[in-house]
Amino acid sequence: MTASITAPDNDRPPPARFAFDRHTWKEIAHLLANLPTALLGFVYVTVTISVGAGLSVTVIGLPLLALVLMGARGIGRAERARARALLGVRIDEPSPLPGPARGEGVFASVWSRLKDPVAWRSVLYSFIRLPWGVLTFTVMVVGLFVLWPVLPFIARGLTNADRAMVRGLLSPSDELERRIAELESDRGVVVDTAAADLRRIERDLHDGAQARLVALAMGLGLAKEKLLEDPDAAAAMVDEAHGEVKLALRELRDLARGIHPAVLTDRGLDAALSSVASRCTAPVTVTVNLDERPAAAIEGIAYFTVSELLQNVSKHARATRASVDVWRSGDRLLLQVMDDGKGGARLDGGTGMAGLAERLGAVDGLFVLDSPPGGPTTVTAELPWRVREAGEAREVREVREVRGAHSH
Repeated sequence: MTASITAPDNDRPPPARFAFDRHTWKEIAHLLANLPTALLGFVYVTVTISVGAGLSVTVIGLPLLALVLMGARGIGRAERARARALLGVRIDEPSPLPGPARGEGVFASVWSRLKDPVAWRSVLYSFIRLPWGVLTFTVMVVGLFVLWPVLPFIARGLTNADRAMVRGLLSPSDELERRIAELESDRGVVVDTAAADLRRIERDLHDGAQARLVALAMGLGLAKEKLLEDPDAAAAMVDEAHGEVKLALRELRDLARGIHPAVLTDRGLDAALSSVASRCTAPVTVTVNLDERPAAAIEGIAYFTVSELLQNVSKHARATRASVDVWRSGDRLLLQVMDDGKGGARLDGGTGMAGLAERLGAVDGLFVLDSPPGGPTTVTAELPWRVREAGEAREVREVREVRGAHSH
């Protein structure tokens, strides 16, 4: 099974029939409304654009033209809503214009609106719609009285042309708009993931190390009170507190490993993944073929991806062996985790695969799952390769020096 994400493409109406169903009546209503809406849009763009262009030699000309283009955006928004309601066209809204940046002058703000491609496409749409609106209105009025037996087929042909115009001129069709929409969606995934991680860390601290340290403080307080009265009991309490300190330190170390393991910072992916593989219930062969270390963020994502996949092998796969391969191909970092378990893993199977796919997608990565029933299971992940900056290498050296000083 290969996991991929595709956009829905199910906005085609049912085939036209001689009977007048609700889809046909919606199409007829849309075609009849073309004339008044096209007339309003044509008058708006011709009058306001002419006035703004004529006054462009004055101080108010360009700001007025910028306001006109903002109004044209509103016309495009209304036309997209009408097409969605009456024609069933699934079309996304273009991204809004960014607000003025701090320190940006008035001219720069006006200029960014004057070169808005979405607004200019709406102007072109409104300008060419008037003759089309006259044609569709005339055909529908005549057809309702003369051509009504074949009117559904005529309406379908005319509305298909309408659908093409809406998609071609009013949709966020350029690559930049699509990329902005993807980044906005990915940003939400990243924010949700970070919030979930913070809640997990807070819960682990509250339920684990914090509760143990509170008990330790209470035990030391009681030992202090008994120090003079019963030295033997106080010594036993101090010994018990010493054991609690060791357990608290172990819990904090495990928690730190879950945030960012020290071995990954010090020695890179090869050693870190070998450490993870040693805790898997099945024997794991780790092969890391990298000439240099990637950026710390990419390295961390790769580590936690493999770690969670190996946890799934331990919990669900019933495998007798597994393998982890990491290599670089061009500007991509590739990970592949294979096991000979029972297979049948799915993105919606409750094994965390969907979350991994979302996290990788949020950083422009790719997640492919191939797990037929009976196995084997192969998971391939791709991440963008980013070169480790000099500052990141310096931070690694500083961390090593601090740890070395603490060990001494």
